[in-house]
Amino acid sequence: MIRPFIVPPEQKISLANDYDPAYRADHLKKSKAKGQLKEGIKALAEYQDVLYAQSTHAVLIIFQAMDAAGKDSTIKHVMSGINPQGCQVHSFKAPSIEELNHGYLWRCSKALPERGKIGIFNRSYYEEILVTRVHPEILEQRPLSVSLIDNDIWNRRFEEINNFEKYLVDNGTIVLKFFLNVSKEEQKERFLERINRPEKNWKFSVNDAKARSFWDDYMTVYEDMFNHTSTNYAPWYIIPADRKWFTRLVVAGIIYTKLQELDLKYPRVSKEKHQELLDAKKILESQR
Repeated sequence: MIRPFIVPPEQKISLANDYDPAYRADHLKKSKAKGQLKEGIKALAEYQDVLYAQSTHAVLIIFQAMDAAGKDSTIKHVMSGINPQGCQVHSFKAPSIEELNHGYLWRCSKALPERGKIGIFNRSYYEEILVTRVHPEILEQRPLSVSLIDNDIWNRRFEEINNFEKYLVDNGTIVLKFFLNVSKEEQKERFLERINRPEKNWKFSVNDAKARSFWDDYMTVYEDMFNHTSTNYAPWYIIPADRKWFTRLVVAGIIYTKLQELDLKYPRVSKEKHQELLDAKKILESQR
């Protein structure tokens, strides 16, 4: 489930040549995948319950993608069985004045999941090495010293992000990073559907269409990002996104696999606590 989609750390990949947005497992049918996803969601809910009870690890799931790749629907479907008390979703839009007056990692740092919980970032600090790189005028408008906006800024940010994620992992947070890889052609079809269906009009902006003219630029900076920030402790997964049913199944499968690797167990109570439970049981059984 994982091998075809991972970006191998310390290896250079080509987004266009190595990852097909329309890929799906040849043996897998859509009807069967729906059943497997249902079972996967049930298993995720069970693991999340133990994660919450054990409270020694946190899970941070990052979604990055071009518009209309299916981030919202993937989050909705894959996490549909999770107890809301143990999961939190943050969608990061354009930064506020307060956020701009701090370092670019600050607002995401505040939203990190606590131990025992799953945190989902719908977009993240990676926007600061994607959007600001394709549109340098945005970076120039930020309250940064001109001396900091030099030719080495992106390499510095790659290193800063890697160090930040290493810190998270070293302190018990599992970092899962998904790029939903939609093709330009499929994106166009989804945009047209949003225009043609009144109930989806709210999801479309004319700026979405204008952004397509920067498609090649975005693919270039995404590829560079993968090659610099896919690490052994926090690798990137490039998920085919032209078939939403397959996207959801793969994402659920990877999350399930990573939770399984944690060997989670419900906490064992002490002998004293166990005796208290037995005493409480006797009291309850004696009551009418």
